[in-house]
Amino acid sequence: MKHDEIGFRIPHKKQPFEEKLGKTMRPKSEPKHPQRELFQSELEQIIDMHHPLVRLGMSIDWTSFEEVLGATYHPTQGAPGISTRLMVALHYLKYEHDLSDEAVVAHWMENPYWQHFSGERYFQHWLPLDASSMTRWRGRLGEAGAEQMLRETIAAGIKTGAIGAADLKRVNVDTTVETKAIRYPTDARLYHRCRERLVKAARREGLAIKQSYRHVGKRLLLASSRYAHARQMKRARACTRKLKTQLGRVTREIERQVTKPSEKLAKILETAHRIYTQQRHDKNKIYSVHEPEVECIAKGKAGKPYEFGNKVSVAVSSRRGWFVGAKSFTGNPYDAHTLEAQMKQVKHMVGDRVSEAHVDMGYRGHNYDGPVTVHIDKRRRGRTARRLWRWMKRRAAVEPSIGHLKNEHRLERNRLKGVAGDAINAILSAAGMNFHKLLGAFLRFFLRCLRNACSGLQTIAPSEARQNQLLRA
Repeated sequence: MKHDEIGFRIPHKKQPFEEKLGKTMRPKSEPKHPQRELFQSELEQIIDMHHPLVRLGMSIDWTSFEEVLGATYHPTQGAPGISTRLMVALHYLKYEHDLSDEAVVAHWMENPYWQHFSGERYFQHWLPLDASSMTRWRGRLGEAGAEQMLRETIAAGIKTGAIGAADLKRVNVDTTVETKAIRYPTDARLYHRCRERLVKAARREGLAIKQSYRHVGKRLLLASSRYAHARQMKRARACTRKLKTQLGRVTREIERQVTKPSEKLAKILETAHRIYTQQRHDKNKIYSVHEPEVECIAKGKAGKPYEFGNKVSVAVSSRRGWFVGAKSFTGNPYDAHTLEAQMKQVKHMVGDRVSEAHVDMGYRGHNYDGPVTVHIDKRRRGRTARRLWRWMKRRAAVEPSIGHLKNEHRLERNRLKGVAGDAINAILSAAGMNFHKLLGAFLRFFLRCLRNACSGLQTIAPSEARQNQLLRA
């Protein structure tokens, strides 16, 4: 407290509210020279600093994420942000090991290498955050932030030598389906589920529903499934018609009571109208009440003729299979019409390093007109040079890469909501695949160094006969 010469207190100048909170809303950056704890051992003293995860954490530019996500924080409103490095590290580990939000947070508390990778100096014995914080952070991340995570894996590979200049010269481009985590759509289930959501939304608005068909509808849905399983299709269709009638009655009752519904109620009413009027062979049908953007896509697979989700285009390097692009598309566009957007993303990721792109015959009539040469596959070699023909046949290597994305990196069952969730999940799956390959490259380098060290010790160590002579002496 400041005082003048006589002893009176000098009122200090109050700091504006915006200046007080302007620095606290964003995540705090790590200090350059942090103060050490007296009674705790640092993680660097209890872990192997040559571990692949430790070396990879040193190769990633963590400040780039703070620059990309810094503008998404409000200067004065909201709670202080969680560490950006922690959130990015958790999402890398989540998609690398195919874990849920709750599982990756629980594993983080048990693994000192994961804690060191996320920027911790000392071992933590408690959860770093609630799992729901990861869901909200992905909304802040957006598609641009997810692309930054993918770009940083490529930059780390180039920096460490895992990705060479020749590896990015040629890419293979293909499309696949990112299936949504929804139940198999049937008319009976859609009618029943839409009526339930409609009644719930109307009661939240304060409307009185005379008859909600809660118990009757559930019995009809079960009966419809049982009749269909027993191949009694006439009875199953009768139950489906009753469920459709119930949906129409509830919809009309709500429309009679409210003239200007809220935005949420209006959206559900629109979905109910589309489900009520759609027929078997209509286009742009709704296959899920809570995910109306889901499309029915046929990729010509014998075991799975139809898949429900959205189309995703991926770009994989012809050599070593590094992902340099993953683009999500709404609807069901023609494969050739996705090439321009995909190549634009590839240029955004790796610059002008790509000179050739190899695609299958589904890309005939593509819309790309850029500097990269596009080679479309064909059945016979003909006049194609043998060297180029080998790279064209190498295009099929993109198929197992897509299989790894689906089986090991969460592309098969997308649980993120909305169109934004589709885009983020596709890009983070590719980033998780690159992250896995980077760890493998560091592990091979570590084992090679260990093998060289062991072989050097064997040459220096005396032979068994020489050891016996020394013992006799």
